[in-house]
This record gives sequence, structure tokens and C-alpha cells, in this order.
Amino acid sequence: MWALSFAIFAGLKWMTWWKARTRIPHDLGRSFAYLVAWPGMDAECFLDAEKRPPKPSAQDWLWAALKTALGVALLWAVARRIPDQLDLLRGWIGLFGLIFLLHFGSFNLIALLWQTVGIDAEPIMSKPILSKTLSEFWGKRWNLGFRQLAHDLIFRPLYKRTGVAIAGLLVFAASGLIHDMVISLPARGGYGLPTGYFLLQGLGVTLERSALGRRLGLQQGQAGWIFMAVVTAAPAFWLFHPAFVLRVILPFMHAVHAL
Repeated sequence: MWALSFAIFAGLKWMTWWKARTRIPHDLGRSFAYLVAWPGMDAECFLDAEKRPPKPSAQDWLWAALKTALGVALLWAVARRIPDQLDLLRGWIGLFGLIFLLHFGSFNLIALLWQTVGIDAEPIMSKPILSKTLSEFWGKRWNLGFRQLAHDLIFRPLYKRTGVAIAGLLVFAASGLIHDMVISLPARGGYGLPTGYFLLQGLGVTLERSALGRRLGLQQGQAGWIFMAVVTAAPAFWLFHPAFVLRVILPFMHAVHAL
């Protein structure tokens, strides 16, 4: 899993740098920092020395540290207290711990470090629980690194030829295939479930933006938030399916002495 993740990440990361390297004046040190010390994919912002982000506040640092600590607690303290016969639950708790430790915690701390020295590094996660709609969740708050990458490499080249809806669905399909490679292939099972999950998200966004979605109030208010929460959370077992949790996450937790 980790080998596939790093290989895919490194290849895509190189593509984003390659496209921006001649357009944005910068020194070699900033390129090196972008390639090896930043998980985001917005090369143009990171490399641009003229962009000066505001300094992080003490509250920003505190929240990032608390999310990191929560990930550590879930992975190395809470999961081991779950009975052995509830392996799937232990794996899910460990998985959430890993997500908080990396995506919400450590990656946020890295972003704050770069912002402190004047580099425009936007956190990967932007308070997804505050999303008012499904479109906002996937487009503005969840895993902004991949969102930027998909927009630049898939959506922008295609939407004029295929239309916005089809280009958007193709972005979700690409995300599903990548997740299938990283999740289902190492697990040797559950093939197609992550892709199905992301295709469902794409169909949900299409419905939300349609005339029917507007009549149902899916673009705002309580109805929009409930629709977002149900569509993202209810089929989560398709994304992180049991084969992955039992055959990849649990062995990983044993390897890092979380169990």
C-alpha cells in the first residue's frame, strides 16, 4: 500500500512541478522543498515567492497539534482496547487515527511551518465538517491537494469539450481508480468498490447542481448538509472496504505496534 501510494504521489507531484517550473520564477531550494517537504499539489502557489500568506495564529497551531494528538491516541491507545473479535472495528479506529495523524494533523503542522517562513502552503484539509453542500465538501474542503491536481490535469483540459458535468464525473472516476490501486490491489479484494464510491460522489454532485437538486434544496441549508453527510458517509464501506481494513490496515497496525 505504502509503495503504491508513494509511487503514485511522486509521479503526480513531479507532473505538477514540471508544469510550473518555468512559469513561476523561483530558486532551486524552493523546488526541492516543494518536491520533498510538502504534500500539497499546488506548485504555482508554493513556488511563487511573491505570494506572502498571513502568519499562523496560536489557535491554528493548537488545533493542528490537537488533531495530531487525536490521531496518535486513536491509533496507539484506543484501538488496542477494542476486543480481538471486533477486528473490523479496531481496524476502522486505527484507520481514522492514521487519517487524523497525517491528513488533518501532521500535514496541517507542515503547512503552518511553511506559512511561518512566508511560503503559501494551504492545508490539505479545510474543515470539511463545515461543508454546506456536497460540492463544497469535495471542491473546497477535502484533500485539496488532489482537488487541485485533478482540476489542472483532468477537469480544465476536458470541460470545454465534454461539458462541466461529464468532466466532473471523469475527475471522480479517476480518483476512484487511483484509490482502487492503493486500497483494493494491496488488499487483493474489494475491486471496484472505491471506484463505485467516487462515481456515487460524482453523481451526487451532478444531482445537487441539477434543477431537481435546486428544487430539493440540496445547494444550501440543512437539506444540503444532510445530503452531503449521507452521500459521503453512508457508503464509506465501499471506499475502505473490509478486505482493505483486515488485510492491510490491521497488519500495518501490528507493524507499528498499535496492536
